[in-house]
Amino acid sequence: MNIALLGYGRMGKTIEEIAIKRGHNIVLKIDKGDTNYDITKADVAIDFSIPDVAFNNISNCLKNNVPVISGTTGWLDNYDNAISLCKENNGAFIYASNFSLGVNIFFELNKTLAKMMSNLNQYNVTMEEIHHTKKLDAPSGTAISLANDLIAEHSDYKKWELDKATEENSIPIVAKRIGDVPGTHTVDYESEVDTIHIEHVAHNRQGFALGAVVAAEWIIGKSGVFTMNDVLNIG
Repeated sequence: MNIALLGYGRMGKTIEEIAIKRGHNIVLKIDKGDTNYDITKADVAIDFSIPDVAFNNISNCLKNNVPVISGTTGWLDNYDNAISLCKENNGAFIYASNFSLGVNIFFELNKTLAKMMSNLNQYNVTMEEIHHTKKLDAPSGTAISLANDLIAEHSDYKKWELDKATEENSIPIVAKRIGDVPGTHTVDYESEVDTIHIEHVAHNRQGFALGAVVAAEWIIGKSGVFTMNDVLNIG
């Protein structure tokens, strides 16, 4: 499989390492704001770029019939446009806020717990995410996914807010940027008598990168808009 890497930072380099070990070829490496490149030499593209260029990268792939996997966060104002473009071109597209198998299991755990807690209004929900100091967006895409999933399952919550909740039906997400932390996400349900705490701690970037490569392998020959639940057959 010939892979284009759109974004060649730390994640891009880790994806390259894993892809080569799995027998694939890296035919294109695009860093940051580069826009003059030929995507058609690739069988599939993996986008871990930056928010300002992610949509252009995805659009370029879909217009040229190249399946694209995107793990870039912070560009989702254009997500619906990407979906429309994918459908117009009969393309193939996966966006995930996190490609890690463990995190996707954590997503399902979070939804299940939120559903169970929906009728127990003595618990207040708070969330926290910790990432490395070079991460550009806050809160993380993974934290936003966790919050939106929780809101969908829990009748007491309607929105999330960064750092502090200003309304009763809002979930506060505290975002911290510390050192070289790959990613830690916690969801707490706290009452006067106890706290229920679920947490996912990434030890390195290998899990994210492997999931992206597995998704790229899976999407070949398909058309449509998919999620990691499709790839992993969970949920």
